Amino acid sequence: MLTKDQEYYFQMINPDHTCKAYLIRPINSSSIALIDPQLEHLQDYIDIIEQNKYTLKYIFDTHTHADHISAAAALKEKYKEVEPDLVMSKYSQVRCVSLKVQDEMEINFEGIPIKILETPGHTLDSISLIILGKFFTGDSLFLGEAGAGRDDLPGGSPEQHWISLEKIKRLPDNLIVYPAHEYRGRQPTTLGEQKQTNPYLKFTNQEAYVEYLSDLVLGPADWMKDVLKANYQCTQDPKSAWVPLDSPACESLGTLDPSLEKYSVKAISPLVFSQILKDNKDYILLDVRSEKELSGKLGTIPEANHIPLSSIMNDISQLLKWRDKKIITICGSGKRAEIAARILKKLGFQNLLFVEGGIKKWKGIKLNNLRAI
Repeated sequence: MLTKDQEYYFQMINPDHTCKAYLIRPINSSSIALIDPQLEHLQDYIDIIEQNKYTLKYIFDTHTHADHISAAAALKEKYKEVEPDLVMSKYSQVRCVSLKVQDEMEINFEGIPIKILETPGHTLDSISLIILGKFFTGDSLFLGEAGAGRDDLPGGSPEQHWISLEKIKRLPDNLIVYPAHEYRGRQPTTLGEQKQTNPYLKFTNQEAYVEYLSDLVLGPADWMKDVLKANYQCTQDPKSAWVPLDSPACESLGTLDPSLEKYSVKAISPLVFSQILKDNKDYILLDVRSEKELSGKLGTIPEANHIPLSSIMNDISQLLKWRDKKIITICGSGKRAEIAARILKKLGFQNLLFVEGGIKKWKGIKLNNLRAI
């Protein structure tokens, strides 16, 4: 539904879809701008334009999308006689971009200022838009506990995302946040409220943020890489890459089976874990970190069996011999260990524990104990 807001009309298109697209039209004008349109809804945009006799002037893609095919190329072709601009970051590799923008640049859309902010992290080419009180964040910021888009896609960087979030935190509280995705029915709220409720805006230093995200890295689904390639090439073919229906794939844990949420597992403290190791009790210790991490600063645990979480997700057969054993899972900070335990619980394993806080907290306790001796 088109609503009047200050000097322009605004519409959220396909509001029930998890991918969000938006329309902006200046007062007393037939020109429109579309933000993050999706190819699967191409006919919806065409119907809106033709029924209302609009002129498509701008198409903004806030970044190269990995979870859906952009409608930008198809819209540019459909309305080539009016030459709409596809606006993306100067870092974009999308072939059909016609207007590349950079940080703090402002586009005057018939009297409506559209301010560009570079907000890399989810992708290198991520931008956000400020349009008279509205803040279109793409995947740089989601709503509430959804946090923000994942940073483990090609071109993603937790370090850069932290810098972008710090930039966002300095913006006025009264901006209304409109992300490119909403998977749980949350409604747009002020940036001030997001500063209070969004966990990604609560980190106080870059190191803690990067460590948190690093412990969530599961690797993008292969289909997401195919979608990125299709968008780089400006495809107009909806079958050029397979996309699962309404998958929350751009969330940090989006490619996980959502039913895992209902399988609860018990956490043990690092101190209890130390005692278990000391007492040499009968258990299987499962380190679910990646192969690369074993040579990192946290080192290895001699007592542990190492099976990365990605392997557990793809092949459970290697664990069936331990179905009746007590299994303790551990990782760097605890999150992947909990996920691994939930996967095993769903598959019928019963005696499961995970180490809360992971190796980082466990090693901290070990060091403290040594100092006390």
